[in-house]
Amino acid sequence: MKVESSDGETGTVISLPPAVFPTAKAPATGGESEREEEELFVPPLNFAMVDNGVFRSGFPSFANFSFLQSLGIRSIVYLCPEPYPEANVEFLKANGIGLYQFAIEGTQHRTGCLVGCLRRLQRWCLSSIFDEYQRFAAAKARVSDQRFIELFDVSSLKHFPLSCSCSNR
Repeated sequence: MKVESSDGETGTVISLPPAVFPTAKAPATGGESEREEEELFVPPLNFAMVDNGVFRSGFPSFANFSFLQSLGIRSIVYLCPEPYPEANVEFLKANGIGLYQFAIEGTQHRTGCLVGCLRRLQRWCLSSIFDEYQRFAAAKARVSDQRFIELFDVSSLKHFPLSCSCSNR
């Protein structure tokens, strides 16, 4: 899963159920006396599946921690140059989640560029790549980011598989 700062991408969530997922642990409301408690799982802003076992999202907050736990994620790739907040680091440590930081500067849509380059490796057509990029970037889409994706040289990476599928967990 990748996370990004709060000034990052905006757009719609794809390939997922509604934004709130009930299970078991928060106070019940009014006429629900049979249910003792119910916990709400709230995904981070712009959460979506990129490939099997690979997700993207905006920067998670405390409200998103239960949702992230439910995924059983093993690592987070953080693309921002700013230090990762201590509260989030503690959450990662407590859950055995690795943090890998790559301080990418010069674009607000780090995730969009990274996913766009992955889509090039997966041999998506450029119109589909740009459509996905624009759905998440919304009004903040940059022509320079799309140009970067278009000019990304996949030839040196031809020996990698076409899918980054993580189905063999």
